[in-house]
Amino acid sequence: MSELKGACIIGQSGGPTSVINSSVLGALETALDNPSITRVLGAAHGIKGVLDDFLYDIDKEDREELALLRYTPSSALGSCRYKLADPDVDDTDYKRILEIFKKYDVRYFFYNGGNDSMDTCNKISKFMMKSGYECRVMGIPKTIDNDLFGTDHCPGFASAAKYIATSCMEIYQDARVYDTGMVCIVEIMGRHAGWLTAASALATAQGAGPDLIYLPERDFDMDKFIADVKRVYAEKGNCLVAVSEGIHYADGSFVSEAKTSATDGFGHAQLGGLAAMLADKVKSETGAKVRGIELSLLQRCAAHCASKTDVDESYASGKAAVENAVAGKTDFMPGFKCTRDANGYKCEIALLPLSEVANTEKKVPQDWINAEGNGVNQGFIDYAMPLIAGDNDGPKVNGLPRFAQLKKIKAEA
Repeated sequence: MSELKGACIIGQSGGPTSVINSSVLGALETALDNPSITRVLGAAHGIKGVLDDFLYDIDKEDREELALLRYTPSSALGSCRYKLADPDVDDTDYKRILEIFKKYDVRYFFYNGGNDSMDTCNKISKFMMKSGYECRVMGIPKTIDNDLFGTDHCPGFASAAKYIATSCMEIYQDARVYDTGMVCIVEIMGRHAGWLTAASALATAQGAGPDLIYLPERDFDMDKFIADVKRVYAEKGNCLVAVSEGIHYADGSFVSEAKTSATDGFGHAQLGGLAAMLADKVKSETGAKVRGIELSLLQRCAAHCASKTDVDESYASGKAAVENAVAGKTDFMPGFKCTRDANGYKCEIALLPLSEVANTEKKVPQDWINAEGNGVNQGFIDYAMPLIAGDNDGPKVNGLPRFAQLKKIKAEA
């Protein structure tokens, strides 16, 4: 395929993670150093920045400051939750995107996000092809939920998993200091996929984690849950429970009483308050001292507990997106193909068609969940443990982390 020269736009979308900026850094540094890319632009708040013609001139950023993105959590360029319509129904946004692409001579578009973001990439890619405008589009994976189809795991998951496992180990220690028992219920993110909650089992594998784990991959039974807690509490005098925010009853309704009519831009219900609700239920049924803990945003912004493996792989995915686009690839997402055997853990980049990745959720395999539906087995432990390896120690000032402080200069055509 002939060389394509032009500017690129890089954007971030959806919920942030502690390593999403590592992916963007991999894309930014690779793009800045590639002669086929004439200009590097960052979209302010994802696709909305493109629609609003609000782009950052990355060429004017200090390279040493950009390098600090490796240690900086959340989405440095800003994120959004904006769902593009079906172009066959309403192509208004797509025509605007094409207008902006032409204005800045954009020939490369990279979008860093999860399921819905890959859908956005796929729609834009197809519209550009249909319009006859040559622009190579690549998705860059991101999601702590670890539910993107086709890839062994997702950038961001491992660091969140490491934080969750570490926090559960710390809670385990705290909950056992008194001579009276306690039941602790920890609520962990995960609407439909329980990967993050399953990660609490890594703490149990170290001898200091949850006694009971409940994932949305199995229907929740309140009576059985209460019986499980009573049994463990009677045996041990304490009980630590990990629950996914999205656990649901057999009829599909969420257990969380905090579910409201509010949704995000993609129509997903906003959940929360599950730990407190279950804590009240357990207290009324057992009379025990009970504490409900919601990890909330801490799961996705804990850069101080990031996995170096996760950071390095996240950077590699952004780098691979740019390299493959310049080499002629379009409408793909760099995924991970991994092996875990006697020779250790190995991860390689594998390109996945966006049409296969978009809007398909990957769940925790049923054979990794125990027969009782209240824990996970060694299959999950063997899968997840290599992903959390290594520490990503960044620079500090006065004992506190030094995060990137970008200039964010608005680009002019």
